Order: sequence, then C-alpha cells, then structure tokens
Amino acid sequence: MRARIAGVSAYLPEHTVTSAEVEARIGPYRPHPTIVERMTGIRARHVMRPDQQASDLAVEAAAKLLADTGEAPDLLLFGSASQDLVEPATAHIVAAKLGLTCPVFDVKNACNSFLNAMQVADALIRTGQHRKVLVCSGEAPSRAVRWDVRDRAQFVDSFAGYTLSDGGAAMLLEAAPTGLFGFEFAAVSAKWKVGTLPAGGSMHPRDPDYTYFSGDGRRLKDAFLGQGPGLWLDALAKNDLTWDDFKVVLVHQVTLPYLETLRTILGIPADRLVVTLADHGNVASATMPLQLAGAVAEGRLSPGDKIAFVGLAGGVSLGVAFAEWS
Repeated sequence: MRARIAGVSAYLPEHTVTSAEVEARIGPYRPHPTIVERMTGIRARHVMRPDQQASDLAVEAAAKLLADTGEAPDLLLFGSASQDLVEPATAHIVAAKLGLTCPVFDVKNACNSFLNAMQVADALIRTGQHRKVLVCSGEAPSRAVRWDVRDRAQFVDSFAGYTLSDGGAAMLLEAAPTGLFGFEFAAVSAKWKVGTLPAGGSMHPRDPDYTYFSGDGRRLKDAFLGQGPGLWLDALAKNDLTWDDFKVVLVHQVTLPYLETLRTILGIPADRLVVTLADHGNVASATMPLQLAGAVAEGRLSPGDKIAFVGLAGGVSLGVAFAEWS
C-alpha cells in the first residue's frame, strides 16, 4: 500500500495587495516604481486579517476538505514554514480548532515543508502505522515583511518578503494500491545563511530587528542553479518517465523569471505548469497544493493521470515527488 491523494483544498484570504501598493508602503527609502512587479511578475498577493493566525489558514482549507470527503484522519501533520508559536506544535492548535483528537506533529523545512510532510505521511502509511493522514499548511509571511526600510541595501535584503503571500492548504492521504511514488530530496545546507527569518530561536530570541525576512535572492537562485538538474532528471530516469508523461507539473514559484529559467533547464513543457504566482504571490509551502487544487477545479486531471511536485526551499533544500491521480 502507498499514500493516495484522496482530496486537496486551498484557502486564500480575501484581502489582496498589489505590487504598486507594496512599493507605496515602503519607506523612508523609496524603491523605483514598478520594480517589484517587473522583477517578480507578481501583480498581487493575499494578506490575512489581523485576527487570523497561521493555524486559522490551515483550518479554513482543512475544514472544507474534511467536509467534502466526509473522512476523519488518524494523524494530522502541519507542514508549514509559518507557525503560531515556538511551542507547542501548531498542529495541536489546528487539531483543536478542527475538533480532532488524533495524534499530531509539525514538519518544518521552509517552502518544502508541505512536500516533506507528504513524504512522512506516505512512509507512515506504507509501514501501516496510519491509514488516513491530513497534511495541512498555514503560511502567514505577511507578519514578517519589513516596511520601514532605510536605504537600498536594506531594501535588497528585504526584497524576498515582498513576493510572499498568506494562504492555507490541506491534503488528505489514505492507504491505497496506487498514489505517491518517486520521492527524492537533496540539501545544500552550507548555504543556510542565504535566506533567514532569525527571530524566535536560540540565536535571536527577542531582538525585534530579527523578526523580518532577510535574504539574498541572487545567491539563493545561484545555490539552486548550482546544483544543476540532476535531482529531478535522475528521479525521472529511475521511474522510466519523462515530463511528457505528466498531466501537470507543480513547481514551487518564487518569481516568474526564475520559474521560466528552471522550466527551461529541466525541459518541462510550458503547458504542464499551473502558474499561480502572478495573481497569488509566493505562498511558501502552500504553493504546490494551491496549484493542485486549481488544476482539479479546472478539470485538468482524470483518474490515472500523473502529477509531479518540484520543490525548492531555503536551507537550501530541493525535492521531487510523483503521484498517480485517482
């Protein structure tokens, strides 16, 4: 037995902020007009209400999914870069809000958190420890964007935050003869300093200046590209597949120029992509389940179709997973 995707759901807060509005809010340093949209391809991103937490975004998606499927999970995994608190695990808060009493825990690996949670769920299902696993994410990066910017250097260091969007996602995985397969992951951990959100840990427990995203987008891109296409192409070869065998290829999306660069390097046909970035921004680990939910809603998948998940994350982390839709 393996883990079959029994359902997927996404939630996006109603309030949106355009790239022009982002640029207007930044100060006292004033970035060049239109630079955010020109550099990223992002027109708008979603922002959660002040009374919402990361757990609430996950609950919105998960409650809809559980209502649609009528299923009760025997394990809940919260796979997200965001969290409500350092302790306890945000999975407990999500479960309490959903009224669930099953075991729970968090899986955290930046923007690959959801993909890694899928991997963990698949392993637990394959070994017979669980039969129905709810994987959910609530990404709340709007709370960590730096708006008070003193100069160009600080703007560049904060730029990754202006791509980010809030959102939730949920996926129900259950034991079945077909489903997820072909997991492969790699890490370039020596590059961990390239992108960080330092606050809340033992290094910087209380300094407010460390509560904002900090990163070098160019160095992060170079770290990904420096690894080459081997991980993904080797995974295809191991499973005797090509990109043409997949109905949709879900790729973590940071900027549209980088998405096109990666698509070209990997040789992914453009018509296989589900592009959400322009209208929804970078929803961190909820990005790929958001794309999958969109593909399902658009009727792009039929039983037996293959799906690919292409993961990229700070740390630096790379990943891939394949699935058969049923």
